[in-house]
Amino acid sequence: MSLSYYGLTVWFPDTIRYLQEEEYASRVKKFEDEHVKDFVFNFTLENQIHIDGTYYNDKFYKMKFKYVTFEDCVFDECYFEDVTSTGTIFKNCTIKSSFFHNTDLREHRFIDCTLINNTFSNHKEDCDIDFEEDNDFLIYLVSFLGSLSVLPGNIISALLMDKIGRIRMIAGSMLISAVCCFFLFFGNSESAMIGWQCLFCGTSIAAWNALDVITVELYPTNKRATAFGILNGLCKLAAIFGNSIFASFVGITKVVPILIASTALVGGGLISLRLPETRELVLM
Repeated sequence: MSLSYYGLTVWFPDTIRYLQEEEYASRVKKFEDEHVKDFVFNFTLENQIHIDGTYYNDKFYKMKFKYVTFEDCVFDECYFEDVTSTGTIFKNCTIKSSFFHNTDLREHRFIDCTLINNTFSNHKEDCDIDFEEDNDFLIYLVSFLGSLSVLPGNIISALLMDKIGRIRMIAGSMLISAVCCFFLFFGNSESAMIGWQCLFCGTSIAAWNALDVITVELYPTNKRATAFGILNGLCKLAAIFGNSIFASFVGITKVVPILIASTALVGGGLISLRLPETRELVLM
């Protein structure tokens, strides 16, 4: 249970981030062999690739580069002022007789470039993190929704714990969670992944609650703390393995994480049926 739960709670946000980046990359605009002269760029350039372009006496003024790549381009007598950039690089470009004032375009932005007689003054602090990105906010929202979705699961498990029993709740919750994992094969969009994450977290929390209850009821008082400690240690160890294994497959394949999680949940649910029912047991 711990392997699947903690592995997937890391895998969901990372996979959604990967889907966002893949969709963003699919919308990239390419410009080749463009010749721009005496033009003022005072607007944002975003998600673009410029190849073999020539820019003469152009002015880049109070504007922003967002994930823009200039490759094999020539900048001659250009003026850059009040320019900020995120994820922007210049590769194999020739930049000569240009002036850079109050920009964050530092040396590491120019990869294998030829810089001739340029002037750099009053550098801005360089930061490659864009705190205004909507997808960054979405990642936090995904984690929040995953945490919020356990609330109805907690309420339902509390109401049904004594009615259906601990064993049935553990087995049922883990098997339903395994079904949710299986349907992740069809989750190819952000909204679908968020929905299945909420459903998975909401159903699996019932198994956690039942496990906590049955652990208390199975062991006598003099062994209960030791049993809790050992089980928690095993859970943390499984969580470490789950985080490492699941995160390593993000962007590669989702088959392996889904199969591991589903297999672990089905196996755990079936094994839990062999535990003794403690609903009527008097604590010792």
